[in-house]
Amino acid sequence: MTIRILLADDHKIVREGLVALLEKESDIEVIAVAEDGRTAVQIAQDLLPDVAVIDIGMPGMNGIETTRCITVENPETRVLILSMHSARRYVLDALSAGAKGYILKDCASEELARALRIVAGDETYLSPKIAGVLVKDCVNLLPEQGAEYAALLSRREREVLQLIAEGHNTKEIAFMLQVSIKTVETHRQQLMKKLDLQSVAGLTRYAIREGLSPLD
Repeated sequence: MTIRILLADDHKIVREGLVALLEKESDIEVIAVAEDGRTAVQIAQDLLPDVAVIDIGMPGMNGIETTRCITVENPETRVLILSMHSARRYVLDALSAGAKGYILKDCASEELARALRIVAGDETYLSPKIAGVLVKDCVNLLPEQGAEYAALLSRREREVLQLIAEGHNTKEIAFMLQVSIKTVETHRQQLMKKLDLQSVAGLTRYAIREGLSPLD
């Protein structure tokens, strides 16, 4: 049985390299690629891949939000995070968003193929380094700020916050999200109220600190 894969990464050279690696696997087929999160969500809806391989640090809609959208709208599509980030915040946020696996970009091609097969079988796969981070965290279990943040803000508010942090103005955000300027302004006001922040600069610092808009 062939495993149908969607690849989402904003770096063309990474996408092409992954496609070249996976073409060598007889039971894995890359059916589509995406350069950003919104495109990945749309492709997942249209093609219903078995597994979506998602990078975390994508512009417009990061990998965590992309994962959350795909797993809610297409529960049969499993998500495997492929990232350069090994910090526990990213890992826990990804798993909380519905990812079935998390591996690092410096992994060997054999590990990627193995992870895809495991995740396609609806089992969880974590790179050894990632598993070590989580085991260490369990020794001294603490509430995660990322989880609190995810519960505090709506999906649309998280999208607006990321776009603000990326430097987009109100008009640009309204165009990207296909909503009115007034709607964006309302979301910004709600963000400031919920997060007790008084400026766009404050929102930007908060988004970066919480990993919503990583500085790659």
